Order: sequence, then C-alpha cells, then structure tokens
Amino acid sequence: MAASSNIDTLVFRFAGIFILLSLLLSQLHSVQWLWLTAFVGADMLQASFTGFCPLAKILAKIGVGEGSAFSCKAH
Repeated sequence: MAASSNIDTLVFRFAGIFILLSLLLSQLHSVQWLWLTAFVGADMLQASFTGFCPLAKILAKIGVGEGSAFSCKAH
C-alpha cells in the first residue's frame, strides 16, 4: 500500500466510495440502495461518539498502520 494509506485515510475512502456507489445505484437500479448510504452515515455517526469503527478494527487486524486523519500542524 502507498505510504499515505493508513487506517484513518482508508476508513474515509471506504465510506466515500460506499456512499457514492449507493447513490449511483439508487439512481440506476433501485431507491432501496439509499439504505446503504443511511447505514454508512449512521455508522460514522456512532463511531464519532463511541470510537468504535468495525472497518478500523478489521484494518488493524490485517496490519494496516494507524494514522492521524487531520493533522493541523502549524508550519
């Protein structure tokens, strides 16, 4: 994986991909795909309160390194 691929960035990538994919599928196939969008959003919301993210746990178990999603260092 690229040097910038860590748990934080991969979680954001996966969430973005699943949201955009479900929105596309809802327009091309069935409005029921919006339930996937709702699920991803609800999971992101609960993770912001609890700190528990299933995807982050899976990525950690397969050896993906931790990262700092938002680095606000002053230059």
